Amino acid sequence: MANIHFIGGEKGGVGKSLVARTLAQYMIDRNMPFLGFDTDRSHGALMRFYSGYASPVLVDRYESLDAIVEAAVDQPERRILVDLAAQTNDPLVKWMDESGVLNLADEMSVGITYWHVMDSGKDSVDLLKKLLDRFGKELRYVLVRNQVRGNNFSVLEQSGEQARAMELGAQVVAVRHLHDGVINKIDATNSSFWAAKNTAGLENAGLGLMDRQRVKMWLREVYREFDTVGV
Repeated sequence: MANIHFIGGEKGGVGKSLVARTLAQYMIDRNMPFLGFDTDRSHGALMRFYSGYASPVLVDRYESLDAIVEAAVDQPERRILVDLAAQTNDPLVKWMDESGVLNLADEMSVGITYWHVMDSGKDSVDLLKKLLDRFGKELRYVLVRNQVRGNNFSVLEQSGEQARAMELGAQVVAVRHLHDGVINKIDATNSSFWAAKNTAGLENAGLGLMDRQRVKMWLREVYREFDTVGV
């Protein structure tokens, strides 16, 4: 069965691209063949850090978005990973509605998972409500509580939206904070997480022994979370 993974959250700065990059490295390390699509025209993380696996896609052009579904159908052995830039929800939903994407996916046995990346603020909760109101049981959901952007998710828990999502079958994962100095060095050198955690990538990533150890430990914990999803 083919699987499309949309990494979204609509709001800028919640860590969507970090999650997409980590999920790409997870698939590489777990020997899961995948194809990446990057919707960010100017700062595409998959194109920047995993260019060998990714292609650009324009959310305001149907023929460009069509390539996502066509790739899933043509290469069902590969996961499809789509990094959604901020403010791409409306054109994405319009494409899905007018093209009958969900019906086609059901007919072609293509699973669609939406990873809703959240910080600890109310905006992320409001956007989750909007997502659930729109799609209900039509999508599979993974709620990503990104602790890089805050670790107090009481607003989400008290809103009832997390419980509502879980009633729809959603899974909840956490991405804990990675030391700012480490992630800044990785980003500054356009390094993949593989380069950051391995001695062979030391020269390119500019990370010391303990920096690389922190990356390894962080990835190990995030991978445990991803393992529960069944990517």
